[in-house]
Amino acid sequence: MHFRIEHQWNSQPVAHEPVTISLKPGDNGLQMDINAPFFNDPPAPPGPPGQPFPGLWDYEVVEAFFLNSEKEQYLEVEICPHGQHLVLLLSKRRNIWKECLPLSLQVFKTDTKWEGSVLLPWDYFPPSVDQFNAYAIHGSDSKRTYEALYPVPQDALKEGQQPDFHRLEYFRPFSFCTLMGKNWKQPESCLWKI
Repeated sequence: MHFRIEHQWNSQPVAHEPVTISLKPGDNGLQMDINAPFFNDPPAPPGPPGQPFPGLWDYEVVEAFFLNSEKEQYLEVEICPHGQHLVLLLSKRRNIWKECLPLSLQVFKTDTKWEGSVLLPWDYFPPSVDQFNAYAIHGSDSKRTYEALYPVPQDALKEGQQPDFHRLEYFRPFSFCTLMGKNWKQPESCLWKI
C-alpha cells in the first residue's frame, strides 16, 4: 500500500517531489517505509538518533495517523530524518495518554533525500483501525510547510485557519485487510485496554 503526499494542508500542491509512505506486513507488526526530500530545515533535534523525542513535530518530520473513528482512538507515529521518533497513543482528539514508546527505526539520508524504515508493533494500534492520514512538515519560520495526504478541502477552508493534523474528519477509510488479506483480524493490543 503506497501513499504520496502531494498537497499542503490547505490543498495547495507541494512544490517538490512528494513524500511517499509505503505500508506492508512486518514481523508482528506493520512495516512503514518513508521516502522523502531532505530539507535539513530546521536542523536536527538535540536528542540522540534512535530515541523518542517529545515535541518532534517542531522539526522536519513525517507523520502517520491510524484511527478508530468510532471511538476516536488513534496512533500517531512521527519519524525524523535525523533518526529521532515519537509515538503517541491518543484517545479523543489531541488527548495523549501514552507517549515516547520505543521503535525499531532505520534512517538513511543523502544531501537531498532521506529514507526511513520502521516496524510498528500491533500493540501500538487501537482496536478496529478504519481511517488513516499522513503528514510531512519542514522549514522554519515563514518557510514552515505543512503537507497532508488528505488535506482540508479548499471549499472548507476558513479565513485565518491554521494547519491542524488532528482534524479527524478529514481522515479517509483504511483497512488492514487490503494488506493482510480479507480474513485477517487485527491482533488485540494489551496497551489499548482502557
